[in-house]
Amino acid sequence: MRFLPPTADAPPEPQGQAPPHPEGGPRQPSESDVARGAHRTHWATVPLQVLLAVVVFLALPGTLIMQLGFGWLLLMTLGVACGAIAFSLLSWWNSSFGLRDDHLVVHSGLIRRASREIPLSRLQAVDVVRPLLMQVLGLAELRVELAGGDAGEIRLRYLTWGRAERLRAALLAHAAGLSGTTPKAPEWPFYRLPFGLLLGALAFRLPVLGSVLLFVLLIAAGAAAFGSTGYFEPGVLGGAVPLLLGLMRGFLGPLLRYTDFYASLSPDGLRLRYGIFQARMQTVPPGRVQAVRIVEPVLWRALGVVRVEANVAGYVGERQMDSSTLLPVVPRRLGYLLAGQLFPGTDVSRTEMHPAGSGRARDGALGVDEQLFVTRRGLVCRVTEIVPHTRTQSLRMTVGPLSRRRGVATVEADTPPGPIRARASGREIGEARRIVDGTAAYGHAARRRSAGPERWATRSDAPSSPP
Repeated sequence: MRFLPPTADAPPEPQGQAPPHPEGGPRQPSESDVARGAHRTHWATVPLQVLLAVVVFLALPGTLIMQLGFGWLLLMTLGVACGAIAFSLLSWWNSSFGLRDDHLVVHSGLIRRASREIPLSRLQAVDVVRPLLMQVLGLAELRVELAGGDAGEIRLRYLTWGRAERLRAALLAHAAGLSGTTPKAPEWPFYRLPFGLLLGALAFRLPVLGSVLLFVLLIAAGAAAFGSTGYFEPGVLGGAVPLLLGLMRGFLGPLLRYTDFYASLSPDGLRLRYGIFQARMQTVPPGRVQAVRIVEPVLWRALGVVRVEANVAGYVGERQMDSSTLLPVVPRRLGYLLAGQLFPGTDVSRTEMHPAGSGRARDGALGVDEQLFVTRRGLVCRVTEIVPHTRTQSLRMTVGPLSRRRGVATVEADTPPGPIRARASGREIGEARRIVDGTAAYGHAARRRSAGPERWATRSDAPSSPP
């Protein structure tokens, strides 16, 4: 039911050419020939949409209609179901998707027709998501992230699991500058997260331990009050319930999300597989990671593990926060090794770090070399943020009224939207100006050497395999 690492390469796509579909509707090629012709989503999409419409009707207006009698409720539910069947079936029939040259073409809509033709050079990431029900039915949802903000996401729901995998491989091949019939790229195992380590790391955090302790104290206080007065104190329940909900969100949620976590490296990018109730396969193509953050909570340092997060181009808003974690729990050495894989030719360990001139530990340290802009800050939770010069959008030096009196400034390297904001505070103003000028010069030189992330498979500097 869950995503497992492949044991062999996918077979080559068939070589027969499918004719283009006529104007009246898409021609249905064979199931495996997803790189040619036009296709529709799986027919099971129609009954699923009808079921959803009926459930929403029964949950909202159905409770009011029930007062008129069961017969009226049954009659109106039947009418809603018939209307939903007609609308969903026509919408499904008039919707299609397909690959045309190196463009993804999507037609959708019944009352208001919409056609999108997207060059795959803008492709930022491809995710295959399988909620629990879809796993049971053998279906999957394909999510294509493009450069373009909130309007840059395309969702194809639902496809068979095999077709979603083949379409994902075809999209990545086109985006890399290869043929859509190119066999699925091989991959090399990078890291599999043991369940025991995940369980221990999530529990071994100050917020979780503090919440558990406070919850136990509240329950003990409530039990003592009940034993002395004979009645239960409502205030205990009012404090214990939010704590319990917070624990479920902060502990149980990540535990279920990242169970069976597996990461691998491939010529078409970083592949992540994880989840039980919503199995997910995420592929981030080369060059789409804009910045990396390595987080070391104070208790995790004893375990020697870190969390690796990233700003990924294309993800915005809630989708960015939902997909920013690359490795939820990983040994420190592998966390820094992944940063080197994501930014080829760099080595964070060789970047010399300089503490702030103010001498305060909380101001952290800064390191700049020919490839990287690196900041480190935090005492309770140490955070190391890594931005390659080729991904820096702008450089900023900020001096507020109080900072001016102290003679210090903050230097920040801006990247595309995400949780990472690489900043170094407490730098002397003269030093900050030199840092901005020097980093800008490094950035100009790095961008002249780089051809950009598009068509990564046809560039001369494309890696053939990880070390």
